[in-house]
Amino acid sequence: MSLQYRAAVLHEVKAPLRIETVTAAALKPTDVLVKVKAAGLCHTDLEVIEGSLRNPLPIVLGHEAAGVVEAVGPLARGVKKGDHVVLSWNPHCGHCFYCDRDLPILCETYLGEGPKARAFDGESRGSLGNGAELQQLMYLGAFGEYCIVADQQAIPVPAEMPFDRACLIGCGVMTGVGAALNLGAIAHGDTVMVIGCGAVGLAAVQGARLAGAGAILAVDLNPAKLALAASMGATHTVEATKEDPVAAAKAITGNRGADVILEAAGSPAAFRLTAEAVRPGGHIIWLGKVDVQQDVAFRWGALMQEKRIRRVSYGNARPRRDFPLLARAYLDGSLKLDEMISRRIALEEINDGFAALKRGETIRSVVMFD
Repeated sequence: MSLQYRAAVLHEVKAPLRIETVTAAALKPTDVLVKVKAAGLCHTDLEVIEGSLRNPLPIVLGHEAAGVVEAVGPLARGVKKGDHVVLSWNPHCGHCFYCDRDLPILCETYLGEGPKARAFDGESRGSLGNGAELQQLMYLGAFGEYCIVADQQAIPVPAEMPFDRACLIGCGVMTGVGAALNLGAIAHGDTVMVIGCGAVGLAAVQGARLAGAGAILAVDLNPAKLALAASMGATHTVEATKEDPVAAAKAITGNRGADVILEAAGSPAAFRLTAEAVRPGGHIIWLGKVDVQQDVAFRWGALMQEKRIRRVSYGNARPRRDFPLLARAYLDGSLKLDEMISRRIALEEINDGFAALKRGETIRSVVMFD
């Protein structure tokens, strides 16, 4: 008998998600069935709802999740029934042009199949009651009681890791901490600016702290988020409506500017600010994003003097290496995750959760499943 479960389904852009019964497909040889225990509401999900990130419909959103493995296909590797897992949204083939160059985030299969919103093999893993094929966001579709993923997407973590905190590792925390530790080239004592103190920005603040930054300037419009950033390691906070972030960076660096800037606000103004506030020869990492059709303007002079800019989507993640390390960092007290959870909600409250996210009232709302 086919597995049936409840999931939040998006049928139309700018419409509420509907809680519906989904019928799961049979497991393929390398599939893993995960009983979802917690799933975070991320801005990327909201972008699909709002229509700035275009995906085929109907679709189950949700790409930041943790749960327990219920079943595995006969050829699944690296995971077994009963494992506690954090889910990764970046499966990759391991042998294409980009995978061979250590860039799994650009895997040709991953990028080619992603717009179809199906499983990594290009097929759907669920259907609705009327027989309609159901899509899944970013190879996951985790806003449901279960999801079916490729074995490489289910990453075992210590069983003592709480699910609501574990799920954050799967996207926002990996992106922010990974950008700082894996790509930021932060030297001990460097001055780091983090622009935007949502989930990704707060993770970037912590990554900068773990990397040994001497000064960490957190920039945001919301004083409550800045206070949270200070509790996680920011040495200076800049409320951008009241203080000039460029002047603040220069004031503590002998008029040079920040050594490294991690942008996590996702606005044209924030992108432009990075080029103005970084020192000559400094590093800029863009983590936020706007609509793919939107233009962003810069002052050409701000881009001169050997400034290095990189756009990063997943913090150079290597999930089988990084997810367990981040879980251990939380368990030993060096990575703060409890403070990032604003609300724990039921699946039926998911639309209210996204409304609060859109208003900027939450860092992370987490859907909790039984």
